[in-house]
Amino acid sequence: MTSVTVIGLGLMGRALAGAFVNAGLRTTVWNRSAGKEVEGARRAESVAAAVGASSLVVVCVVNNDAVLGVLEQAGSLEGRVLVNLTNGTPAQAREVAARVAELGGRYVDGGIMAVPQVIAGPGALVLYSGSREAFEEHSATLEVLAEARFMGEDAGAAALYDLALLSGMYGMFGGIYHAFAMVRASGGDVREFAPMLTAWLAAMMAGTPEAAEEVVSGEYTTEVSALAMNQLAMPNFFEASKELGLRGDVLAPIRDMIDRAVEAGHGADSLTRLVDMIKE
Repeated sequence: MTSVTVIGLGLMGRALAGAFVNAGLRTTVWNRSAGKEVEGARRAESVAAAVGASSLVVVCVVNNDAVLGVLEQAGSLEGRVLVNLTNGTPAQAREVAARVAELGGRYVDGGIMAVPQVIAGPGALVLYSGSREAFEEHSATLEVLAEARFMGEDAGAAALYDLALLSGMYGMFGGIYHAFAMVRASGGDVREFAPMLTAWLAAMMAGTPEAAEEVVSGEYTTEVSALAMNQLAMPNFFEASKELGLRGDVLAPIRDMIDRAVEAGHGADSLTRLVDMIKE
């Protein structure tokens, strides 16, 4: 029977361990604070015991400082693959990878693109990077959790793409919530508005591949919805929001970037030019 260890039993850690148990894997778990259990899993008394129980060790804790703390208690990682599914930055992932190597183990970093409730279900995705050999060796086990997509041998690659995807998500949610606030403040029904907004955003997202081509080529000139035109429209959002008793915090950053782009002489360019305005 294939074995796996899960260190960290927060909401996500319990979901990961539960998925392994349900798939018939011999699962060992350890958590810093006592009292958290996963039905069907064996609880180790220490980090070292948990690491010793399986050649594949999955860590999902609060942050990468906590991961480093776990490693201080792990002892030798000789013959072990450590898969770190803790959210963090590319630099942090590389730091953890270096520490794992010092302890004799192989390292795979991961970014979970799913909430705990959809782990092991359709649509769940985990991005991985680091040791290709280690990833391929354990890919069948990792596929129990979600689609497993390898992003490259740079240990920081998974964290980079994880944060890039989440940046897109949070930006989208910010716009959605401002739109909801406008409709609600005007007395409209947000439930009736939601399908209209969903369809509109889906239509706008269809242009994402074309925008990516513009970024790569550096050719931003457009005859449709140029930056100067968008700059003229921007004050309307803030005036209407103020009339409704709403703040403009969500929209202010993109307004400011548009202003800077136009001032820099890019008024005839498409909105995609804003990618260049994000640079420090």
